[in-house]
Amino acid sequence: MAKSSLLTPDDHALMLIDHQYLQLLALRSHTSEAVVNNTTFLAKAAKLFKVPTLLTTAFAERQELFQEVQAVFPDQKAIDRSGLNSWDDPRVLDWVKKTGKKKLVMAGLWTEVCLSLPVIDALADGYEVYIVTDASGGGSTEGHERGVQRMVQAGAQPLTTIAYVSELQRDWARPTADDVAKLFAEHGGGFGQGLRWEWQLLALKEGTR
Repeated sequence: MAKSSLLTPDDHALMLIDHQYLQLLALRSHTSEAVVNNTTFLAKAAKLFKVPTLLTTAFAERQELFQEVQAVFPDQKAIDRSGLNSWDDPRVLDWVKKTGKKKLVMAGLWTEVCLSLPVIDALADGYEVYIVTDASGGGSTEGHERGVQRMVQAGAQPLTTIAYVSELQRDWARPTADDVAKLFAEHGGGFGQGLRWEWQLLALKEGTR
């Protein structure tokens, strides 16, 4: 059987790149609310599944990291830098190497610059890279789409936040199911509310939750 490229909680690390408010002000490919929600959902899921997670910022003295994301990792100080490409920063590369993971999941603002550059370089360095497109965003719809297109052509695999979380859970018999269902209810929109309803009905039926 060919080796699966599906993600598991223990086979990858997550990089959340420059999810900051000044970047958000110029966002045009998505609503600000959607990107904040999806990035927070992504961060909470990673913490639940114990996925090594790195936060980065650019010029943090001028623009704060999303408070919702920082609250998920209150003790982590983001790696702050002046360059556009986080893969150029030795501290980032050192963190990645120390995780021992060859699969990287990345999301960031903006898609066409601060996400695309490290993704393309990581691919060139032999990493298997996945991009969470709805926890990222560009300065324009075209900028986001061209950024995603360029990364995919370079070998990155695109997925959404819901797809990422579902891939890690994989089986509702796993012990994280209750917590994942709560995350979906909080951040998963209409799908999350539907799942919440089904989960409550199942709990009543089984009398176990």
